[in-house]
Amino acid sequence: MTDAAPPTVVLWSDYVSPYAYVAKAWAYALEADYRIELEWRPYTLDIASFQGSVAERDPHHWRRVRYAYMDARRWANKQGLVLKGPVKIFYARPANAGMLFARRHGVFRPYNDRIFDLFWKRELDPESIEAVAALLQQVGAPAGFADFLAGEGGAEHDRLRSEAEASGVFGVPTFVFDGELFWGGDRIALLRERLDERGVARRG
Repeated sequence: MTDAAPPTVVLWSDYVSPYAYVAKAWAYALEADYRIELEWRPYTLDIASFQGSVAERDPHHWRRVRYAYMDARRWANKQGLVLKGPVKIFYARPANAGMLFARRHGVFRPYNDRIFDLFWKRELDPESIEAVAALLQQVGAPAGFADFLAGEGGAEHDRLRSEAEASGVFGVPTFVFDGELFWGGDRIALLRERLDERGVARRG
């Protein structure tokens, strides 16, 4: 008799979200603690649609933006992470599709770590296909990312984004377990409670 497959927890993430960045370590810890399959998926934020474009932001919007980065930076400091505010609003479709390419070629974790780190140090443009392709090869993926993005990879990214919104996702990081959404790293404690309630085994 074989053991049943572990339950899946989906994590929707975007490399240009400061909250997704600081939740990365907590997500890794969740996967290390529970016998789950943690499936990272890209959800590319259209930041201007909910925070306004830079030109359209009024003082109220700017107070919200400044607080969001201050709050995320507090969590980043606890982890020894560098978190510099982006120089512009990015639509990070190439970087996020790179997640799919990295996963396909078995280099998800090094790609995930490296691209988060580089972007938040302002050392990588997440909209640059060339920069993402170069990083993928640095962490061990083969060439071919540009073709992947132009073809099946880009289509998969867009399909997943639509799937996320159809399921109720509106921001990142969002964890989904058994159809229930947990938005934000500060909801991981609630997710852990739910895993325990459902009898999900712990590792070790």
